[in-house]
Amino acid sequence: MRLHGASLRCKMTRSFALCAAGLAILALSACSPPESPEGVQMKPGVQVLKRGNGAEPVTLDPHRAVSVPAMNILRDLFEGLVATAPDGTSIPGVATRWETSIDGLQWRFELRRDARWSNGDPVTAADFVAGLRRALDPATRSATAGLLAPISNARAVMTGRLPPEQLGVEAPDDYTVVVKLAAATPWLPELLSHPVSAPLYRPGYEKHGDDFALPGRMISNGPFHLSEWQPGQFVKLSANHNYPDRQDIAIDAVIYYPIENQDVELQRFESGELHWTADVPHHRLGWLERRRADELVITPRMAITWLGFNVTRPPFEAAPGLRRALAMAVDRDLIVRAVTGAGEMQAYGWVPPMDGYELQVPEWAELPRHEQLEQARGLYAAAGFSAETPLELELLYPAGLNNRRLAIAVAAMWRDAFGVRTRLREEPFVEFLESRADTGTTMVFRSGWAADYADPYSFLGLFDSETGASDTGWRSAAYDELLQASLQALNPRRRLTLLAEAERLLLEDQPIVPLYFDVRRRLVKAEVRGWKPNPMDLHPSRHFYLAVAEQ
Repeated sequence: MRLHGASLRCKMTRSFALCAAGLAILALSACSPPESPEGVQMKPGVQVLKRGNGAEPVTLDPHRAVSVPAMNILRDLFEGLVATAPDGTSIPGVATRWETSIDGLQWRFELRRDARWSNGDPVTAADFVAGLRRALDPATRSATAGLLAPISNARAVMTGRLPPEQLGVEAPDDYTVVVKLAAATPWLPELLSHPVSAPLYRPGYEKHGDDFALPGRMISNGPFHLSEWQPGQFVKLSANHNYPDRQDIAIDAVIYYPIENQDVELQRFESGELHWTADVPHHRLGWLERRRADELVITPRMAITWLGFNVTRPPFEAAPGLRRALAMAVDRDLIVRAVTGAGEMQAYGWVPPMDGYELQVPEWAELPRHEQLEQARGLYAAAGFSAETPLELELLYPAGLNNRRLAIAVAAMWRDAFGVRTRLREEPFVEFLESRADTGTTMVFRSGWAADYADPYSFLGLFDSETGASDTGWRSAAYDELLQASLQALNPRRRLTLLAEAERLLLEDQPIVPLYFDVRRRLVKAEVRGWKPNPMDLHPSRHFYLAVAEQ
C-alpha cells in the first residue's frame, strides 16, 4: 500500500481566476450537503448520529485541544474561515471567497454577512483575529499553535518576543480578514480549517477566561453547539439553529462516546448503540472481514505510529547509537503482518510517501534482517549494555487493546534482540498526555501523528525546537535552520529538498522509532450516508444523514 500525495492536496473549486491590480483572485463555490440519491429514503424524525470517538477529550477549547478525538468534536462545534468537504478538501466556511497577492504573502478573506454564533450574535472578522492571537499567545499554551507558524510574526509571538497584537492578522472591517505571511504558504486554507484557527467569542472569554469551553458557557459558530458533557460517558452536541445553513443539514444531534477499549466499542456497535466506530480490534479483523465486510471500512491515512525517546535524561541523553539500536531491532514487517494486519506500510522514515517528496529511508533499512540485528547488537554493546547488564526501560502507551498488543510486541523484540527488560505502563489517554510530556520521568512512549494538511512540513514541524510539541525533548539548531529555510524558499523543488535534508538529520539522531504509516479501520452502519473516505480522515457530521434501511 502506498499513499499518493497528489490526490491528498487541497482541491479548490475554481469559479474564476484573474489578475487585477497585482492580485490573483480566487473564488470558491460552497459545498452543499449531500442530497439523497435516487432510491434512498432519508430516515424520518429526529436524526441522532452516535459516533465512537476513542479517548476522552482533555479539553474542548479549540486553541488548546490536541487529540484527534477532541478535533473531531471541535470540527462540529466551530467553523473556520475555511471548512472541510466530505472528501477532506477545503471549501468555503465563514469566508465565502478569498484572494491572494501574486507573491503569496498576503491573503484577504471575505466573510459571509449572515454568520452567527450559537446565541445569535454576529460572527465578525475581529473574532477571527482574536482567536488567532489567543492561539499563538504563549499564555494559552497551545500544543497546535505551531501550525500557524507561517503567519508573519507568529514565531516571535509564540515565544513571547512580540505581543499577540503584532501577529500578521487584521480586520480592516467587520467582514474582512487579512492574513500576512512570512513566506508563501499555498496550504493556508487547510490551516484555517483547523480548530486552532477557530474564532473566539470575546464576551464569553472575557467573562469566563480559559473556562469558557464548558457546557452552559461555550458559544460556538459551527452547525452544532455543546449541550452536554458527561466525562467518561459522552459528549452531546445539538443543532445550532443560528447556523446560517442549518436547514440543509439532516443530523439534529451528535453523541460522541469515548471508548478506549476496541473490543467494548465493537460490542456496542453490534448492539446498535453506535453508528460509527473510531477503530476496530486488530485481532478481530479476520472475523470482521468475513462477518461484517459490508460495514468494515479500511482506508489509507496520512498518519504515522511511532515511539518517542526522552532524550533529556539517561539512558537516551546523548546516546544516538543506543536509540538507533532499539530502532533497528523492531521488526516492522512482523508488526504490519501479525500485529496490525490491515494494510499498514512499514515506516523507517518520518514523512509518508507524497508526490514530489523523496521518501527518506536510512541505509540500514535496506539490509537483510540478520545484518540489521548484528549492527544493532554492536551499537547496544557500544552503549555499555550486555546480557549481564541489560538495559531496563519503561514503555508508556495510551490505554486500549490495540496499543497494548503493539507495546507487547515491541518489548518482545527488544528482549529477543538484546535481553532488554521493558516494563509496560498503560494509562488512560488524558493521563498519558500529561505523563508523556513529563521529561523528568518518561523514558519511551508510543504515539501517533496525523497530518493537519497535505505537506511534509505538517510532519516535520512537530520537531521544531520552539514548539517542543514532540515531547521527546529533542532540539537541533541545524534542523530548525532547515525548517526556516524551507519556509523562505521560493522554489518549490528547493523547498522540498530542504525538508528532506531536515528529515535525514532527524533520522540520523534518532529521537524516534517510526513504526508504520497508518490506515483507518472502522465500522460504519449501512444507514449512515453522505460521508466519504479521505486520507486526512476528516468527517464533519454536517455532511451525514441517516437513511432508511434497504429492504
